[in-house]
Amino acid sequence: MIDLRELRADPERARASQQARGEDPGLVDQVLSADERHRTALAGFEAARAQQKAHGKLVAQAQGEEKQALLAEVKDLATRVKALEAEYAAALAEREAAMRLVGNIVRDGVPAGGEDDYVVIEHVGAPRDFAAEGFEPKDHLELGELHRAIDTARGAKVSGARFYYLLGVGARLEHALMALAQQVTQEEGFVPVVPPTLVREQAMAGAGFLDAHADEVYHLEADDLYLTGTSEVALAALHAEEIIDLSAGPLRYAATSTCYRREAGSYGKDTRGIFRVHQFTKTEMFVFCRPEDTEAEHANLLRVERRVLDALELPYRIIDVAAGDLGGPAARKYDCEAWIPTQGRYRELTSTSNCTTYQARRLGVRERDPQGGGTRTVATLNGTALTSTRPIIALLENHQQEDGSIHVPAALRPFLGGAALIRPPAG
Repeated sequence: MIDLRELRADPERARASQQARGEDPGLVDQVLSADERHRTALAGFEAARAQQKAHGKLVAQAQGEEKQALLAEVKDLATRVKALEAEYAAALAEREAAMRLVGNIVRDGVPAGGEDDYVVIEHVGAPRDFAAEGFEPKDHLELGELHRAIDTARGAKVSGARFYYLLGVGARLEHALMALAQQVTQEEGFVPVVPPTLVREQAMAGAGFLDAHADEVYHLEADDLYLTGTSEVALAALHAEEIIDLSAGPLRYAATSTCYRREAGSYGKDTRGIFRVHQFTKTEMFVFCRPEDTEAEHANLLRVERRVLDALELPYRIIDVAAGDLGGPAARKYDCEAWIPTQGRYRELTSTSNCTTYQARRLGVRERDPQGGGTRTVATLNGTALTSTRPIIALLENHQQEDGSIHVPAALRPFLGGAALIRPPAG
């Protein structure tokens, strides 16, 4: 959640952030109002509690009628203390609930607006001109079926819509992509992690996934556990309620896990193939750092993502995501979108978000203040090194040959037995 001290000091900045997100700036005033009521009630409670303790000492020393009078006052004070305690607890609960609805304060320079108001930072590579090459490109599902690599019909038969099987070279491509992501992140100094994919409510809420997007999350009611849609959740909670040591620099982790998303609200979108699915594999990077280091760490995460995409030899662009398209925890997000030839547009493959202190404050992750004077909240960032399905789509479509074979980028060949070309199976 946002820093209450910063909100008190500069509420207009928070209101402007809410406005840029297309969300209610009045939530800021709700927080401040509840905060004032809480502080007033708390001060009254503490004063009454102190008076109650003082009267308790007087009662012990008093005799006769004086003692009876003091006991009556103590009784009245006890009633008052109880009422003030309930009042400040209610105001605190109201303040906490309102604070959880306020998104992170967007960074200066983030574009205002919604999904279509992004700013393109850079184009990398150029889309192939298939017309000049003399053939019409096949889409990823047609290519996947040609190679007996993707089976959505049987996936739907077994599990329902938006499920699939990756078979043969399809499964090998997923393994190769994750192996590449793991190799690159390890070379970049990220600690490899195999995280849990079922987490408690505290972890899911702390990472910011039970606010506006709770309908995207699978909840196992019998166990009161949540299936994670990204390793970000388990990694964010890794050091919950801990004081971590950042004196030697940021803590950087990279986890590969199966991810689950309900895709609520996406009815009719990307129904063909494996672009928008309920289950996929992903290698996610996560960083704990000092608040003053977030800009550098964000740039580093983007650099690593670009390194992976460059290795896949894909044309892509980088966009600065608009405020209204940011998740609640993110103060800024960059997406890397690959060109999908048969769709004639760029689609998201990876993203990286600077969440500043928003998640860590919820999860109680702190460090010793390097300036002294106790502890302070650290900052968190995340970035997708690679997912399984969308890069497969981009690889199949961008690297297809006229006969249906697929060019294999050099970086993937060590994980595919050295093959430079994947040919459709005979028959």
